Amino acid sequence: MRKMILYFAIFFIGFIAVSLWSFWLVVRPSRIVIPATPELYRLPREEVSVMTADGLKLAAWLVPRADGRSDAPAVVLLHGYPAEKADMLDLASRLHPYFAALLLDMRYFGKSQGRFTTLGFRERDDLKQAITFLKERGATDIGVFGFSLGGAVAIMSASEDERIRAVAAYAPFADLRTLGREAYSRLWLLKYPLVELMIFWGRLAFGADFTAPSPAQAAAKLTIPAFIIASREDEQIYFGHAERLESALSRNPAAEFYFLDRGRHGELPEDFEKRLIDFFSKHLD
Repeated sequence: MRKMILYFAIFFIGFIAVSLWSFWLVVRPSRIVIPATPELYRLPREEVSVMTADGLKLAAWLVPRADGRSDAPAVVLLHGYPAEKADMLDLASRLHPYFAALLLDMRYFGKSQGRFTTLGFRERDDLKQAITFLKERGATDIGVFGFSLGGAVAIMSASEDERIRAVAAYAPFADLRTLGREAYSRLWLLKYPLVELMIFWGRLAFGADFTAPSPAQAAAKLTIPAFIIASREDEQIYFGHAERLESALSRNPAAEFYFLDRGRHGELPEDFEKRLIDFFSKHLD
């Protein structure tokens, strides 16, 4: 009996340690460095920064519309996890004739400050600060596009900030708890306590439940135009997340969906840019 108690104690302590280490790796992942610059795409740009409510400086590129108008409609472009703003340069070059663009390094990533990512919890407020920055620069209507984590952030912020006139997201997750269980699915039943413990560490680190509100809960509140793009073959953000977001947006007559039969995480169909430009052109003056 003593041995059984000892083995259980060792397992329990080890499991706690693993959960803490897993949380640390999730909020401080190895960052993907993308060497591309706006010059590579012949884009004019201004190096700018956005200050967050908790005092962090976020790095960004402000790309004016091709005609240089300061009051042109603008689109904020948010990268995925664990990339940086340079990943959005190709898309910015396609939007350039029609919109100004703000390419933002989310906290911790790229050249932005921050000791860790909060997986959307504080990033949604950071996006609101970016909207304020664009408004102060004279932007009229503002839309947001985000990929993966950036898409989830875009949806959550759009449900809280009426200055965002339209939102588009490619492969956003519907909620972090489900995403965590999917990521640790090989652990079978142990995935449930592991994810809950990681959420507990998040409460201690961030001072709140960083899984709430979820993008699905935020989407249910959206009344503005929303465009969700997802692939049934996505190996990182499973298609079930898109289905949950579709259900959450069922009462929004301005919601649009583009579901692909093929394509891994981050693969874009040939007509993606055209569809995105058409969406924002329709809803941003």
